[in-house]
Amino acid sequence: MDFVMKQALGGATKDMGKMLGGEEEKDPDAQKKEEERQEALRQQEEERKAKHARMEAEREKVRQQIRDKYGLKKKEEKEAEEKAAMEQPCEGSLTRPKKAIPAGCGGDEEEEEEESILDTVLKYLPGPLQDMFKK
Repeated sequence: MDFVMKQALGGATKDMGKMLGGEEEKDPDAQKKEEERQEALRQQEEERKAKHARMEAEREKVRQQIRDKYGLKKKEEKEAEEKAAMEQPCEGSLTRPKKAIPAGCGGDEEEEEEESILDTVLKYLPGPLQDMFKK
């Protein structure tokens, strides 16, 4: 009968003992195998990263050749130039920020500017008209 039970269960009798609360067999080399597995995984990851770094370097080389051929600039270079242009005071620019208005061009002197414009216009008017506006 014992033989029949072993045949029916196959090799599962060892697992049955574990399932019923028996002690598990411990592999003496288990920790060594786990360390080797971890080392192999780490090495594979390093190789993968190195491969991707090489591929990206090749892509960047091709990109640079295209930039040189067509006179394009890198995105970082464009952004740096735009930032530098925004920091420089732009005289006469319609899009300059308010804080970039040079000294002496503020809104406090609008009356003086209007008078100078009026004087300039009066210079180009005929003599009798100049006399009328001066009165």
